[in-house]
Parts: sequence; C-alpha cells; structure tokens
Amino acid sequence: MSRYLFSLFILLLPFASIGQNSNDSAEKETYVILISLDGFRYDYVERFHPENLSRFIQKGTAAEGLIPSFPSKTFPNHYTIATGMLPEHHGLVDNSFYNPQKDQTYAISNREVVTDGSWYGGTPIWVLAEQNGMKAASYFFVGSEADIQGIRPSYYYDYDGTVSNLTRISKVFEWLQLPKPDRPRMITLYFSDMDDVGHGYGPGNEEKLSKTLTQLDHELGALFEGLKSLDLDVNVIIVSDHGMADVPKNQLINLDQLTEGIDARVVNSGALAHVYLKDQNSKEEAIRIIGSSGENFKVVDVQEGEYYRDLSQHADLMGDLLILPDLGYYLADQRGLFRYQNRSAMNKTDVFGEHGYSPDYEEMQGIFYANGPQIKAGLTIPPFKNVHIYTLICEILGLPIPKDIDGKKEVLAPILTKD
Repeated sequence: MSRYLFSLFILLLPFASIGQNSNDSAEKETYVILISLDGFRYDYVERFHPENLSRFIQKGTAAEGLIPSFPSKTFPNHYTIATGMLPEHHGLVDNSFYNPQKDQTYAISNREVVTDGSWYGGTPIWVLAEQNGMKAASYFFVGSEADIQGIRPSYYYDYDGTVSNLTRISKVFEWLQLPKPDRPRMITLYFSDMDDVGHGYGPGNEEKLSKTLTQLDHELGALFEGLKSLDLDVNVIIVSDHGMADVPKNQLINLDQLTEGIDARVVNSGALAHVYLKDQNSKEEAIRIIGSSGENFKVVDVQEGEYYRDLSQHADLMGDLLILPDLGYYLADQRGLFRYQNRSAMNKTDVFGEHGYSPDYEEMQGIFYANGPQIKAGLTIPPFKNVHIYTLICEILGLPIPKDIDGKKEVLAPILTKD
C-alpha cells in the first residue's frame, strides 16, 4: 500500500473496523455499492494504469466498454442505469428538454425540477429496494433527490459538488456500521473528477487526465481497503455514464444561425438540439432551412425513430426535429460561444471535451467493473449496453425485477458466481 493510500485508510479506519454487530444473524446478507465515475472513458485504465482500479479489475469482472443509451448525456444515462429503462421509456430524454404538457423545461441546473419526482418514470433501484423492505442510501446519483413514486432513499444528500470524495467515502463506512435493521444494503456513490477534467481539457490531454485519475485512484483505494476489513458481503460495481470526445474550439457551431427564421422553441444540449415547432405543417420547410444553413451537422425528423427508437410514450418530450453535429463538433448559442472562449483563455487550451453523441461512436463508451463475493474473478466481457446493469443488482440483492424494464438479466448473469 502506498504511503498516500495508507494515510487515507487510517483516516477512514474508525468507520472501517466495525465488523458485524453482535445481534446480527449468522446468515450474511448481500450488499451493493454502485459507484459512478462520471465521464470515465473506456480506455482510461489501459492508458494510465491506475494502481488500485487495476487491482480491483484483475480480481473481478471488467467489460471492454459500456455502451450508453442515446443521448450519451449524464442525466439520461445515470437514470437508465438506475432504472433499467431506455430514456424514451423513463422520460429523462436529455439533460435539457421541454415538456409541452407542463409547459416547462427540464434542466439539470434547475433544482425545482431536478427534485420533482413527476419528471422521473420507472422504478429506480433504491426505490425498488425500499419498496421491498430494504434500506437504501445515496451519496449523490441522478434521481436520488427526487420523490419518485413518493419514495426517496432512507439516507440521501442533495447534490453538492464541493463535498470531498473522502467525505462521501467515509459516510459509506458510517452507513455500514449502523445496526442491521438500519443498515442500507443498496448504496450509490458519485464522483465527477474525470468528467470535470475531460470537459476542461479534452480526453487527449495526458497530463491533466493522469494527475486527476491518480488522485481519484488513491481515494478509491481507501474505499477498497476499508471494505476488506468488514465482515460483510459487499459487491462493488463501478460504472460511468459516457465517454468523451475532443472538441477543438474552432469546431463550435453557432446554433442561433442555424435556427434563424424557424418558428420554434429550441433546447440545446450541445451534441444535440431539440426543435419544438410551433406549426407541425412547417416541418419540411424547417428541415430545408436548417439543413442549408451550414455543414458538419445533420437535422433529422424525430418521427423517423433513428435515435430515439420508441416514440410510443414520450415523443412530445423529444421535439419534432433533432440537430446533430458530427463527432468533434458542438452546438452553442451566442452566449455559449462566449463562455467557451473564456474557458479556452482560462484553461490555456484550444481543445475541450464533450459527449452526447450517438452511442455508436466508441469514444462515447464508458466503463463497467465489478468485484465482490457474488462476482466472478478474472473475467473480461465484451462491451454491452448500460440498460442491463439494473437486473444484475436485482439478482445480487434478491429483488424482484420489474416487468416493464428494457434490461435483460441474461446479459450479465454469466458474471455471477452462482450462475
């Protein structure tokens, strides 16, 4: 163990050296800690060889990549992982989108809508656990702050990016030392480090990425070491919501110019923009105008079902048209262009990192690593779609799998030791 990791472990030791309470039953129960490393691209471990993550992978199961759902944005994909449903089914179709029925725009910066459970369909894994008499806890995960079906985790925090990773980790040990009736068996954790540095400097910046990953790896190592001291069957599943692609600042596309003259509401997410037309009869003309306004993008009719495949439930949220820039290009309105120029000057870089593009691009793939008593060791599996993770957690915890989800338990059943 490195000196740095040892010092972190000592810091967390009061929470880690707990064992089972004397009134616990002899039969062990299974636990799951679901960790999201936002923006952690599929190739980062191979490129940078982080010590603790590499050891974790060697003793568990790793996928060669994790394929996000469309769009490869943070909120839709976290919630897909949490529910086992595609965005077009759970209703969180993007980081930002318009709801005509509510006459309101969902935006991840809007605390009122983020905590409003009426925006969220499906049954998140923490809600399923609570419904089945199992305590759940969350130190940040998309949807965990909302009253979905009138239920929140027994223990949760409103998102605050200033909370240190070690504070989040120490709380996990605190939860795991609670008396058995109060102890959560389903825990989520969220870390934004790799997404932050990826956006700031792009996934090609070896120096910045390596420095950030080294720090994150030390902190994860403290968690791994602490869990070893517990007399609990804890299974750790590490995922990311998406990958990252380089976007040079000279490949920003002015969205205001593309949509000039179009009578519509436009909600921009960068790698895609939703166009909600005021007049449905103007669709063909809008496609012609936007399509002839520039290059390095395409405009598609949502009803063609090429990106959102099922339009039976939430087509009104997706809009009438999608504007989709090519990989490495990004949409920005006039204010957004100004912000990018400021970011370029502040970070002293002409390249940023972005995501949201089609899951068909390898650059958008994230990670899936799992380790624990119920997980096979030394196994590598091909890339798979993130919608299937939900059923794996249900199987480990013995929870019933809802009938209306998109995930299939057969996909990840082979990684379970009981398989």
